Amino acid sequence: MNKKISLGASLTVMIIVATVTFAITMVFAMNIFNEKVYNIKEREEMYTKLSEIDRIVRQNYNGEIDEQQLSDAIASGYMSGIGDKYGMYITAEDYAEMNESYNGKVVGIGIEAVQDSSGYIKVIDVYADSPAVSAGIKKGDLIVKINDTDVNANSYSQAIEQLSGEEGDKVTVVIRRDTEDITMEITLRSVEVPTAVGKMLDGNIGFIQIKKFDEATPTQFNKVLDSLISQGAGAIIFDVRNNPGGTITSVTKILDRLLPEGDIVSATYKDGTTEVLATSDAEEVALPMFVLTNSQTASAAELFAQAIKDYNKGVTVGTTTYGKGLMQTIYKLSDGSAIDVTIAKYNPPKSENFDGVGVAPDYEVKLSPEEEKNYYDLTEDTDPQIQKAIELATASMRAGGVIESDSSSSSEASSDTSSETASAETSSSEQSSSEESSSAAA
Repeated sequence: MNKKISLGASLTVMIIVATVTFAITMVFAMNIFNEKVYNIKEREEMYTKLSEIDRIVRQNYNGEIDEQQLSDAIASGYMSGIGDKYGMYITAEDYAEMNESYNGKVVGIGIEAVQDSSGYIKVIDVYADSPAVSAGIKKGDLIVKINDTDVNANSYSQAIEQLSGEEGDKVTVVIRRDTEDITMEITLRSVEVPTAVGKMLDGNIGFIQIKKFDEATPTQFNKVLDSLISQGAGAIIFDVRNNPGGTITSVTKILDRLLPEGDIVSATYKDGTTEVLATSDAEEVALPMFVLTNSQTASAAELFAQAIKDYNKGVTVGTTTYGKGLMQTIYKLSDGSAIDVTIAKYNPPKSENFDGVGVAPDYEVKLSPEEEKNYYDLTEDTDPQIQKAIELATASMRAGGVIESDSSSSSEASSDTSSETASAETSSSEQSSSEESSSAAA
């Protein structure tokens, strides 16, 4: 028998449902409102304090205020104060230079250099078709003076900045080669920076060094890889030691070329949501791969190494990486300056995020202090990490492409991760006397 519900009961139910819905909506709305009000109050306090400081200084300071310098300093101080380890304020001038660098170019003399143990600028590479080539600068040369600046440990940063500038600018450098000092005047111009270079080693083993991941790197990488494959490479060694990282777009384009179909990288944001940023298609390179890493392998370079491991495409050789698994985005401001803000953690295809931990090597091979000091003078014949990769590649080719992971080495390396990562975080400022410090393009 069908029961009839009275109109009054129906209205009562509807009112109850509406009331519950309204209550839930109000709870969410109040939470959002309270958060916004809280942020507004915090901002008001900050602006009030800054306004008070500004009023007192402008009334009492016995000096001239450079308004642009003050504006930059305030912005820089804000970014320093939020606790973002990798966040920063970028001046308009530096932002323009950064964009040029991300595009794979630099206005300079066309060299890659490091600080040697004496404090001089040591040339470790001379770019093709560059002013440095035309001037006769060679790998191994020491730059001991730039314009009126004598190069030493204290003036190194100031000196190397003078090797970059505007197209057409002239710079006078003194080169020390053996015992001879040679003075040169060089005109700066735009030069393409080679970030992916390679060669064929004995035994048909391809070798590709990826110095960083910028917008020009995928094109350079594919050109080198295609050349090695056409020459009959049976295995590939990738060297990402001292690679500071770069853009997600660049590294994922390269990984797409190497990996089978699947996710390449995902990002986990502040609210806990995770988004896949890039995927790989079904085409892949069917060669055994070996990735060289060290404590200065960072960020996108770590993703590169871990992604190859995740898909069982290869193994890593060397030491535990830096441990930076955070993603930054650069936001351009209205005056041409910019801020760089950490917005997410990014995750490898299948393994856990490596921030603060690093990527442990499958085969741990450490350089001696002397080898680290003379890192950029090592060759495939004298570099123990390259030698180990060659040994593994040769064995793999003989076994028909099978790669064996040294589980004992990986386990051993994992137990030392914390201390290695801690030293990596301080090494940038402590390596001024070692040639293993990061190189600079100029």
